Amino acid sequence: MMWKQNFTSLQTIVRREWIRIIRIWVQTLIPPVITMALYFLIFGELVGRQIGKIGDFTYIEFIVPGLIMMSVITNSYNNVVSSFFSSKFQKNIEELLVSPTSPYTIVIGYTFGGVVRGLFVGALVTLTSLFFTNLRFHNPFVILFTVLMTSILFSLGGFFNALFAKKFDDVTIIPTFILTPLTYLGGVFYSVSNLPVFWQTVSYCNPILYMVNLFRYGFIGVTDVNLYFSFGFIILLSSLLFYINVRLMKTGYGIRN
Repeated sequence: MMWKQNFTSLQTIVRREWIRIIRIWVQTLIPPVITMALYFLIFGELVGRQIGKIGDFTYIEFIVPGLIMMSVITNSYNNVVSSFFSSKFQKNIEELLVSPTSPYTIVIGYTFGGVVRGLFVGALVTLTSLFFTNLRFHNPFVILFTVLMTSILFSLGGFFNALFAKKFDDVTIIPTFILTPLTYLGGVFYSVSNLPVFWQTVSYCNPILYMVNLFRYGFIGVTDVNLYFSFGFIILLSSLLFYINVRLMKTGYGIRN
Protein backbone atom coordinates (compact mmCIF):
# COMPACT_ATOMS: atom_id res chain seq x y z
CA MET A 1 0.00 0.00 0.00
CA MET A 2 2.94 2.34 0.61
CA TRP A 3 3.67 2.69 -3.10
CA LYS A 4 0.05 3.68 -3.74
CA GLN A 5 0.23 6.37 -1.06
CA ASN A 6 3.47 7.71 -2.54
CA PHE A 7 2.03 7.63 -6.06
CA THR A 8 -0.99 9.62 -4.84
CA SER A 9 1.35 12.09 -3.16
CA LEU A 10 3.38 12.41 -6.34
CA GLN A 11 0.26 13.11 -8.39
CA THR A 12 -0.86 15.71 -5.86
CA ILE A 13 2.47 17.55 -5.84
CA VAL A 14 2.72 17.62 -9.64
CA ARG A 15 -0.92 18.70 -9.98
CA ARG A 16 -0.41 21.49 -7.46
CA GLU A 17 2.68 22.70 -9.31
CA TRP A 18 0.81 22.65 -12.62
CA ILE A 19 -2.11 24.63 -11.17
CA ARG A 20 0.35 27.12 -9.70
CA ILE A 21 2.04 27.63 -13.07
CA ILE A 22 -1.25 28.11 -14.91
CA ARG A 23 -2.86 30.27 -12.23
CA ILE A 24 -0.08 32.87 -12.44
CA TRP A 25 0.66 32.35 -16.15
CA VAL A 26 1.22 36.08 -16.61
CA GLN A 27 4.27 35.73 -14.34
CA THR A 28 5.43 32.22 -15.24
CA LEU A 29 4.91 31.92 -19.01
CA ILE A 30 4.63 35.34 -20.67
CA PRO A 31 7.78 37.16 -19.39
CA PRO A 32 10.31 34.54 -20.63
CA VAL A 33 8.63 34.46 -24.05
CA ILE A 34 8.78 38.26 -24.35
CA THR A 35 12.41 38.29 -23.16
CA MET A 36 13.47 35.65 -25.70
CA ALA A 37 11.54 37.43 -28.48
CA LEU A 38 13.63 40.54 -27.72
CA TYR A 39 16.80 38.43 -27.88
CA PHE A 40 15.71 37.05 -31.26
CA LEU A 41 15.01 40.56 -32.53
CA ILE A 42 18.05 42.38 -31.16
CA PHE A 43 20.76 39.73 -31.34
CA GLY A 44 19.37 37.53 -34.10
CA GLU A 45 18.10 40.15 -36.51
CA LEU A 46 19.89 43.44 -35.78
CA VAL A 47 23.27 42.26 -34.47
CA GLY A 48 23.15 39.13 -36.63
CA ARG A 49 23.12 41.20 -39.82
CA GLN A 50 26.45 42.73 -38.82
CA ILE A 51 28.03 39.42 -37.82
CA GLY A 52 26.91 37.50 -40.90
CA LYS A 53 27.26 33.73 -40.88
CA ILE A 54 28.87 31.30 -38.48
CA GLY A 55 29.98 28.43 -40.67
CA ASP A 56 27.11 27.51 -42.96
CA PHE A 57 24.42 29.05 -40.76
CA THR A 58 23.06 32.52 -40.19
CA TYR A 59 23.72 33.98 -36.77
CA ILE A 60 20.12 33.64 -35.65
CA GLU A 61 20.05 29.97 -36.68
CA PHE A 62 23.16 29.49 -34.56
CA ILE A 63 21.88 31.21 -31.39
CA VAL A 64 18.23 30.06 -31.36
CA PRO A 65 18.97 26.63 -29.79
CA GLY A 66 21.06 28.28 -27.07
CA LEU A 67 18.33 30.82 -26.30
CA ILE A 68 15.71 28.08 -26.07
CA MET A 69 17.98 26.17 -23.70
CA MET A 70 18.55 29.34 -21.66
CA SER A 71 14.80 29.71 -21.13
CA VAL A 72 14.46 26.05 -20.13
CA ILE A 73 17.32 26.27 -17.63
CA THR A 74 16.10 29.48 -16.01
CA ASN A 75 12.46 28.51 -15.71
CA SER A 76 13.08 24.95 -14.49
CA TYR A 77 15.38 26.25 -11.78
CA ASN A 78 13.24 29.20 -10.72
CA ASN A 79 10.04 27.18 -10.52
CA VAL A 80 11.40 24.67 -8.03
CA VAL A 81 13.45 27.04 -5.90
CA SER A 82 10.55 29.48 -5.50
CA SER A 83 7.87 26.82 -5.00
CA PHE A 84 9.74 24.68 -2.48
CA PHE A 85 11.06 27.65 -0.52
CA SER A 86 7.53 29.08 -0.36
CA SER A 87 6.35 25.76 1.07
CA LYS A 88 9.11 26.00 3.70
CA PHE A 89 8.35 29.64 4.48
CA GLN A 90 4.59 29.10 4.77
CA LYS A 91 5.11 25.83 6.72
CA ASN A 92 3.19 23.85 4.07
CA ILE A 93 6.08 21.42 3.82
CA GLU A 94 5.24 20.14 7.30
CA GLU A 95 2.10 18.53 5.92
CA LEU A 96 4.27 16.40 3.63
CA LEU A 97 6.78 15.62 6.36
CA VAL A 98 4.17 14.17 8.72
CA SER A 99 2.56 12.13 5.93
CA PRO A 100 3.82 8.73 4.71
CA THR A 101 5.32 10.47 1.65
CA SER A 102 8.93 9.38 1.12
CA PRO A 103 11.77 11.87 0.49
CA TYR A 104 12.16 10.33 -2.98
CA THR A 105 8.56 11.21 -3.82
CA ILE A 106 8.92 14.80 -2.60
CA VAL A 107 12.08 15.39 -4.63
CA ILE A 108 10.62 13.77 -7.76
CA GLY A 109 7.33 15.66 -7.40
CA TYR A 110 8.89 19.11 -7.20
CA THR A 111 11.36 18.18 -9.93
CA PHE A 112 8.47 17.21 -12.22
CA GLY A 113 6.90 20.60 -11.53
CA GLY A 114 10.08 22.34 -12.67
CA VAL A 115 10.29 20.13 -15.74
CA VAL A 116 6.70 20.93 -16.69
CA ARG A 117 7.33 24.67 -16.56
CA GLY A 118 10.74 24.40 -18.25
CA LEU A 119 9.41 22.35 -21.16
CA PHE A 120 6.27 24.47 -21.49
CA VAL A 121 8.28 27.69 -21.69
CA GLY A 122 10.80 26.01 -24.01
CA ALA A 123 7.98 25.00 -26.37
CA LEU A 124 6.54 28.54 -26.35
CA VAL A 125 9.97 30.06 -27.05
CA THR A 126 10.50 27.56 -29.87
CA LEU A 127 7.19 28.58 -31.45
CA THR A 128 8.15 32.25 -31.05
CA SER A 129 11.47 31.64 -32.82
CA LEU A 130 9.58 30.52 -35.92
CA PHE A 131 8.58 34.16 -36.48
CA PHE A 132 12.27 35.01 -36.88
CA THR A 133 13.85 31.99 -38.59
CA ASN A 134 13.16 28.53 -39.99
CA LEU A 135 14.27 25.84 -37.55
CA ARG A 136 16.20 22.80 -38.71
CA PHE A 137 15.93 19.45 -36.95
CA HIS A 138 19.12 17.47 -37.43
CA ASN A 139 18.51 14.89 -34.68
CA PRO A 140 15.16 15.02 -32.80
CA PHE A 141 16.31 12.37 -30.30
CA VAL A 142 19.22 14.54 -29.16
CA ILE A 143 16.89 17.54 -28.88
CA LEU A 144 14.35 15.70 -26.71
CA PHE A 145 16.95 13.99 -24.54
CA THR A 146 18.92 17.17 -23.93
CA VAL A 147 15.98 19.42 -23.12
CA LEU A 148 14.43 16.83 -20.79
CA MET A 149 17.63 15.97 -18.90
CA THR A 150 18.69 19.63 -18.66
CA SER A 151 15.29 20.54 -17.26
CA ILE A 152 15.56 17.71 -14.72
CA LEU A 153 19.10 18.76 -13.77
CA PHE A 154 18.25 22.39 -13.08
CA SER A 155 15.00 21.52 -11.35
CA LEU A 156 17.09 19.42 -8.97
CA GLY A 157 19.48 22.36 -8.66
CA GLY A 158 16.58 24.61 -7.70
CA PHE A 159 15.51 22.09 -5.05
CA PHE A 160 19.04 22.03 -3.65
CA ASN A 161 19.10 25.84 -3.48
CA ALA A 162 15.70 25.92 -1.75
CA LEU A 163 16.85 23.46 0.93
CA PHE A 164 19.70 25.76 1.93
CA ALA A 165 17.77 29.03 1.59
CA LYS A 166 16.84 30.61 4.91
CA LYS A 167 15.38 33.85 3.54
CA PHE A 168 14.05 35.13 0.23
CA ASP A 169 17.38 36.76 -0.65
CA ASP A 170 19.04 33.32 -0.59
CA VAL A 171 16.73 32.21 -3.41
CA THR A 172 18.21 34.78 -5.82
CA ILE A 173 21.92 34.49 -4.98
CA ILE A 174 22.73 31.41 -7.09
CA PRO A 175 20.62 32.43 -10.14
CA THR A 176 22.09 35.95 -10.11
CA PHE A 177 25.75 35.31 -9.37
CA ILE A 178 26.29 31.77 -10.69
CA LEU A 179 23.56 30.57 -13.04
CA THR A 180 23.22 33.71 -15.19
CA PRO A 181 26.99 34.20 -15.78
CA LEU A 182 27.46 30.50 -16.59
CA THR A 183 24.55 30.66 -19.05
CA TYR A 184 25.87 33.70 -20.89
CA LEU A 185 29.36 32.18 -20.98
CA GLY A 186 28.03 28.79 -22.09
CA GLY A 187 28.38 29.31 -25.83
CA VAL A 188 24.87 30.64 -26.41
CA PHE A 189 26.03 33.61 -28.50
CA TYR A 190 29.34 32.32 -29.86
CA SER A 191 31.31 29.28 -30.84
CA VAL A 192 33.97 28.25 -28.33
CA SER A 193 36.28 27.37 -31.24
CA ASN A 194 36.60 31.10 -31.99
CA LEU A 195 38.05 31.84 -28.55
CA PRO A 196 41.77 31.90 -27.66
CA VAL A 197 43.12 28.62 -26.34
CA PHE A 198 43.14 29.78 -22.70
CA TRP A 199 39.48 30.85 -22.79
CA GLN A 200 38.53 27.66 -24.59
CA THR A 201 39.99 25.72 -21.67
CA VAL A 202 38.10 27.88 -19.18
CA SER A 203 34.87 27.43 -21.16
CA TYR A 204 35.16 23.65 -21.04
CA CYS A 205 34.86 23.89 -17.24
CA ASN A 206 31.38 25.36 -17.66
CA PRO A 207 28.75 22.57 -17.48
CA ILE A 208 26.16 24.63 -19.37
CA LEU A 209 28.47 24.67 -22.40
CA TYR A 210 27.87 20.94 -22.91
CA MET A 211 24.09 21.25 -22.69
CA VAL A 212 23.90 24.19 -25.10
CA ASN A 213 26.17 22.50 -27.63
CA LEU A 214 24.37 19.18 -27.36
CA PHE A 215 21.05 20.93 -27.92
CA ARG A 216 22.48 22.94 -30.83
CA TYR A 217 23.73 19.74 -32.42
CA GLY A 218 20.19 18.39 -32.36
CA PHE A 219 19.04 21.33 -34.46
CA ILE A 220 21.89 22.16 -36.85
CA GLY A 221 24.36 19.29 -36.45
CA VAL A 222 27.19 21.49 -35.13
CA THR A 223 28.91 21.14 -31.74
CA ASP A 224 32.10 22.22 -29.98
CA VAL A 225 32.09 19.29 -27.53
CA ASN A 226 32.10 15.51 -27.57
CA LEU A 227 28.51 14.23 -27.78
CA TYR A 228 28.98 11.06 -25.74
CA PHE A 229 30.84 12.87 -22.98
CA SER A 230 28.05 15.47 -22.86
CA PHE A 231 25.37 12.77 -22.57
CA GLY A 232 27.21 11.08 -19.71
CA PHE A 233 28.02 14.37 -18.01
CA ILE A 234 24.38 15.47 -17.83
CA ILE A 235 23.22 12.07 -16.56
CA LEU A 236 25.98 11.98 -13.93
CA LEU A 237 25.23 15.48 -12.62
CA SER A 238 21.50 14.77 -12.48
CA SER A 239 22.01 11.49 -10.61
CA LEU A 240 24.41 13.13 -8.15
CA LEU A 241 22.05 16.02 -7.41
CA PHE A 242 19.11 13.67 -6.98
CA TYR A 243 21.07 11.57 -4.49
CA ILE A 244 22.21 14.64 -2.53
CA ASN A 245 18.69 16.11 -2.38
CA VAL A 246 17.20 12.84 -1.14
CA ARG A 247 19.92 12.48 1.50
CA LEU A 248 19.33 16.04 2.71
CA MET A 249 15.58 15.42 2.85
CA LYS A 250 16.12 12.27 4.91
CA THR A 251 18.24 14.17 7.43
CA GLY A 252 15.73 17.04 7.50
CA TYR A 253 18.35 19.61 6.54
CA GLY A 254 16.78 23.02 5.98
CA ILE A 255 13.22 21.84 6.65
CA ARG A 256 13.26 20.89 10.34
CA ASN A 257 14.18 23.08 13.25
